[in-house]
Amino acid sequence: MTLGIIATLLYLGTSVLLAVRFQHHIKGDTLPRWNFPAIASVWAVAIALHAWILYVHVFTPHGLNMAFFNALSMSAWLIAMLLLLVSLRHPLEMLGTITLPLVSLSLSFSLVFVSTEMEPRATLMEPGIRLHIMLSLLAYSVLGLAAIQALFVAIQNRNLHRHRTGGFIRALPPLAIMESILFQMIATGFVLLSGGLITGLIFFDNLFAQHLVHKTVLGLTAWVIFAVLLFGRLRFGWRGRIAVRWTLGGFAALMLAYFGSKFVLELILGR
Repeated sequence: MTLGIIATLLYLGTSVLLAVRFQHHIKGDTLPRWNFPAIASVWAVAIALHAWILYVHVFTPHGLNMAFFNALSMSAWLIAMLLLLVSLRHPLEMLGTITLPLVSLSLSFSLVFVSTEMEPRATLMEPGIRLHIMLSLLAYSVLGLAAIQALFVAIQNRNLHRHRTGGFIRALPPLAIMESILFQMIATGFVLLSGGLITGLIFFDNLFAQHLVHKTVLGLTAWVIFAVLLFGRLRFGWRGRIAVRWTLGGFAALMLAYFGSKFVLELILGR
């Protein structure tokens, strides 16, 4: 619990430092002493502590504990780690002002609402199932990050159309770069999602069994949405509002595919 509290505070502290840094950039001031490399170090420590907590809570001696809040915490950890890695190359650290408080909230929930639900221990022993779980979580995390990026693109696009180019908008990279990064995330997430669906078809006996059909249908729906979006980008040059709406729609379907069903089954129906 102590490490969880420390990790939560580090995530929140990082988001505050990023917000302060972002505010200085908006004003056109010189960046404060706590520059991004220093902030990234704090961020990395939070991720490392979070990883250890996940290892203890998820990979138990009795099996794989992928209850709702553990799965949510693992996805949040992946998003935090991916965002940090992306921010080392692209100026997207401002996404952390929104993302990291949500990550800390997910971590807190997993510590407060501890579940003893276990997947069969065989799950840990079957490489194909583990590959499917890894690809699915990575796809969800990358596309979740794309959804957050899409929100920033929507805000930027709206303000530029209203000829508001100061303040918050001035601190963001050019819209063309923001959209390019968005579609790089979507393409990466789409490949991972495709891998998750393919490994599911290969290593599960029946993806359309009663307990899996809703996940399969919603997962395929998300795959089709992102496939159409990528095709529209290549063929018709889709961007702006169209890209944002399709991205958010695809992520909503993907979120319902896993977390929606787990929420209903575990927290409402108590199964």
